[in-house]
Amino acid sequence: MTLAPEHPCPPAAHTAEETAVSLIDIAETVFQNLPGYRAEILGGQLIVTPPADPPHAESLTNLTLAFAALHQGETRVVQAVGIWLPTGDEDYAIPDLSIVDADFRDHMTRFNCIDPAVFRVVFEVTSSNWRDDLDRKPSYYARAGVPVYVIGDRKHGEVIVLTDPHDGEYRTRSVHRPGESFVLPESIGAKVELEVDSLLSE
Repeated sequence: MTLAPEHPCPPAAHTAEETAVSLIDIAETVFQNLPGYRAEILGGQLIVTPPADPPHAESLTNLTLAFAALHQGETRVVQAVGIWLPTGDEDYAIPDLSIVDADFRDHMTRFNCIDPAVFRVVFEVTSSNWRDDLDRKPSYYARAGVPVYVIGDRKHGEVIVLTDPHDGEYRTRSVHRPGESFVLPESIGAKVELEVDSLLSE
């Protein structure tokens, strides 16, 4: 669901400064009270995603295993690590899976999020809010300078690979269908070939 960026004010006896509740505060409440739910802030809106279904979870496991060799040396493979976005004072996303520089822990920003400069690729496998992954996040990740964005689009049965971010958009887009495989740019740390079906578990 998407929550409006405004939050009802407490009783008028308090001043605006005393009663203001930020979206980050609401997101923290979600984390504490709805285990398994993921809260993100995109363009000043709080997006809350329910826990992954089994096929979604299996797709992420397939990805993690495919990148096992990259979880050493100069890179690490991490799930659900927040990326701080340069699109708003509180904007951040939590990709399903990312490949980051090995020293990513040294690049913490706010709210346990990581500076986007250390992200080499982010993966999203679509859930009930698939429009966010397909329509909104490409712009946010491109503006953050993430070199590669891969979407396992379960809604439409395809994998989309976006590369070459520039001026808030990815200039290169390739689409891959079930039964096919594709190779990711070696800039992620190694030459890795993935099968489309591994991202679209049913």
